[in-house]
Amino acid sequence: MPLQEMINSVSFPVESLRSQFPGLNLDKDTILFDNAAGAQVPQIVLDTVFHHMTYCMVQRGGRYPKSIAVDKAVDDARKSVADLINASDSNEIAFGMNATSFIRLVSLAIVRMLGDRPEIVITDLDHAANVETWIALERDGAKMVWWRMREDGTLNVEDLKPLLSNKTRLVACTVASNALGTLTDVAAIAKATHAAGAELFLDCVHYGPHGVIDVQAWDCDYLVCSGYKIFSPHMGFLWGKMELLQALPTFREDFIPDVPPGKIEAGTFIYENVAGMDAAVKYLENIGAALPGAKKTGSRRGTLVNALTAIRAYEADISRAMMRVLRENGAIIYGVDSDDRVELRVPTLCFNLPGIAPARVTDFFSERGIGIRDGHMYAPRLMKRLGVSVETGVVRASLLHYNTMEEIGVFEDVLRKLVANG
Repeated sequence: MPLQEMINSVSFPVESLRSQFPGLNLDKDTILFDNAAGAQVPQIVLDTVFHHMTYCMVQRGGRYPKSIAVDKAVDDARKSVADLINASDSNEIAFGMNATSFIRLVSLAIVRMLGDRPEIVITDLDHAANVETWIALERDGAKMVWWRMREDGTLNVEDLKPLLSNKTRLVACTVASNALGTLTDVAAIAKATHAAGAELFLDCVHYGPHGVIDVQAWDCDYLVCSGYKIFSPHMGFLWGKMELLQALPTFREDFIPDVPPGKIEAGTFIYENVAGMDAAVKYLENIGAALPGAKKTGSRRGTLVNALTAIRAYEADISRAMMRVLRENGAIIYGVDSDDRVELRVPTLCFNLPGIAPARVTDFFSERGIGIRDGHMYAPRLMKRLGVSVETGVVRASLLHYNTMEEIGVFEDVLRKLVANG
């Protein structure tokens, strides 16, 4: 199907949204298909960070207006993130540097609570941050149990069930693969995990900008995300069920109460970037409010669901377009590669071209103004499962809702030239 015929005429407002991202408009000669490494930032976020650093660049906890404003900015961001992920209590949200540091924090607490359940289930699909962090607990008595992905690049809950027992303490897995773009059925995973008396820890970093997050519907126990994947500056957040966070043993100074979120947020974090995360949620909310024909929900959560549902539908279109382009040019697509299963992926595609080194591919595209990535994608075990060299890895093109069919057309032209030249 020609690219132009695949453009969603219902009209997802991609051009209007692109206009809100200075990084996309100040450098019109570059096409960014490396968004899995971090999203661009809309003007509303830049304005918010600028305002915070100009008018509120002080420590929180004081009695004077500027310090009170910092407290409010952090509190507002908690409420926004709670709405984004459908947390029942904004105090279940803790802010910090990144998802990796939170995985480490939780893992160090979990290993102190193993009891007669020493087993932790990990996968060979995940980013190394959600694998190595748990493996590091083996020296303290934890035992790793491997949940292997299937040949189509997916994790299947039926393969998980035989691994679960009364020795299972926790299952750690991704919501969406940062390499293959494949999705996991987290609600089904949670049901199986809880039936065994264990807890579910989700790495939601890669999925964050692509669809609706619902910790209540998913019934997970912990979830981490990195804001810089969701249109904010660099920061991360952790969510956990309140009763689990209350029980979590964490480092804290004696003067900090042993209650979340303070017990988790040791030290000063980057308040201006947290304010930027609040603004990133507002950006998404604005999308939901402005969509043509969007039903009025009466709640910010409902408006966010509208936005992310529309984003998910548009990204299905660009996923189909990218898969078609890659297939027609002889690429090997790793993971879900057919249009009729597009609901099982986000528009993050890893591929290789027979006979052409991944680094050669990315160099060729870079010279023609398109940013893509090569390497092991921080998932060396996954590369081994795919049968590719960890040293050379794969090529990854990762798109977001501000990418266009026209950009995919340019990508296709460059790919054809590369394949023709060899």
